[in-house]
Amino acid sequence: MNSLTKSHPLPDSVAPMGTQPFFLGRQPIIGRQGELVAYELLFRDSADNLAVVGNDVTASAHVIQHVFADLGVQAALGDKRGFINLSEDLLMSDMIEALPRAHVVLEILETVALTTEVVARCRALRRAGFTLALDDVTELTEAHRTVLPFVKYVKIDVLAMQPSRIAAAVEQLRPYQAELIAEKVDSQAQYNACAALGFDLFQGYFFARPVILSGRSLQPSTMVLLKLFTLTARDAELDELEAVLKEAPDLLLRLLKMANAAAFSPVNKVTGVRNAIMRLGRIQLNRLVQIMMFARGGNVGMAADPLLQTAVVRGRLMEGLAKAAGAAGLQDSAFMVGMLSLLDTLFGQELAEVVALLNLDDSVRDALLSRSGQLGMLLDTVEAVERADAKTSKTLLGRLGLDGFAECNRLQMDALGWASQL
Repeated sequence: MNSLTKSHPLPDSVAPMGTQPFFLGRQPIIGRQGELVAYELLFRDSADNLAVVGNDVTASAHVIQHVFADLGVQAALGDKRGFINLSEDLLMSDMIEALPRAHVVLEILETVALTTEVVARCRALRRAGFTLALDDVTELTEAHRTVLPFVKYVKIDVLAMQPSRIAAAVEQLRPYQAELIAEKVDSQAQYNACAALGFDLFQGYFFARPVILSGRSLQPSTMVLLKLFTLTARDAELDELEAVLKEAPDLLLRLLKMANAAAFSPVNKVTGVRNAIMRLGRIQLNRLVQIMMFARGGNVGMAADPLLQTAVVRGRLMEGLAKAAGAAGLQDSAFMVGMLSLLDTLFGQELAEVVALLNLDDSVRDALLSRSGQLGMLLDTVEAVERADAKTSKTLLGRLGLDGFAECNRLQMDALGWASQL
C-alpha cells in the first residue's frame, strides 16, 4: 500500500501520574532607579538552581503550569509580569493564547527564525493584547526590522559582547520604540556602562541570582485529561464538562487557578466550576488541557508522545471515515472510540476495567470491547491502516463503502496534520 502511514510504535507502559515536586527559577528585572519591574521565569529541574533542558516546549509548558496552576499567579508574580521563554513551536501554537495577557511577556528565544510566518504570528499576538520580547539580540538584522514594530522589549546579552558591539547595538535599536534590557549584568562596572548607554531595564547576577520557588504538583490523571480533551474537541454540553471536572479535584483546582489568572474581568473572581467553564469558554479550556498534556509527567508532550499522538490521530481518522462512509451521525462517537481505544496501553490493565469507569454509551463501549457495530468496524479499519496491512484495509474500506485507498489516505493526512497542530 503506497501511502498508508505507519503510526509510531506505542510504549510498553506509561508511568502513572501522582504528586511530584516542582522547581521554578525567578530572576528580577529592575528599572533605572533600582525598582522591581518584572521577573524572568526559568525552567528548573531540581533545587540546585540549574536546568537541563531537553526540549524547549516541555520546559516552557512546565513553567506555565507551575506559575498559573501550581503556585498561582499571585504567589509567583505578585503584581509584576513574568517573562516566559518561547520556542518556535510554542510561539506558533494556540496553546499560549490561554495565558493571561496582563501577567506575561512572551520572550522569543534567539533560536527562533524570524520567518514571514513568525512575524505574522507576532503581529497577531500583539493585536490580541500580548506583550512580546526578543531575546539575545546582538545586532540589528533585516529580520529584526520586520518584527520590531510588534515588540515591547529587546534583551541584549552584555556578558557575551564587547563594549563597542553593545554600544553599536543600542544605537541601531534606538529609533525603535522597544525598551532595551541589559541581560547578564554581573558587576557594578557593567551596570554603570549599560546605564550610560541608555538601557531601560537590567537583569543579572549583580542584582540577584534566580530564586528557586518550589512545591508539590498534583499531576492530573491522564484518563481525565483525555476525557476532557475529547469533550472539548467535540463541543460537548456544559453539563458534561462540569461533570468531568467535578470528578477530578486536582485538575479542577488547576483550571480554577488558571481561570482566575486569565479572568476577563479583574474584579469578579471565578466562583465555581460552571462559572469557570463559561468564562474560559471551550476554546480556552481546550488550550489549558493542552498545556497540561505537554507538561504531563515530564514527557515532551503530544507532538512527541507516541501514545497521545496515536490516540488523537485515531480519533480524527475514525471521525473522517465515519463521515465519508455516510454515517455522519456517528462522527462524535467515532472520535471518542479512537481516542479511548488505547486506554489499556495507557494504564497497563484490561480495557474492560478502564471502560467500566467511564459510563460510556453502549455502542461506544461495545465497539471498544468487542469491535461490534459500525464503530467497531471503523476501529478495526484504522488499526489495519496503522499496521499498513493493505489486504485487510482494502477489505474493511470496501465494507464501509469506500473504494480504494485515495479517500482514506487523504483523511489520514488530515488527521496527522490536525494532531500536529495541537
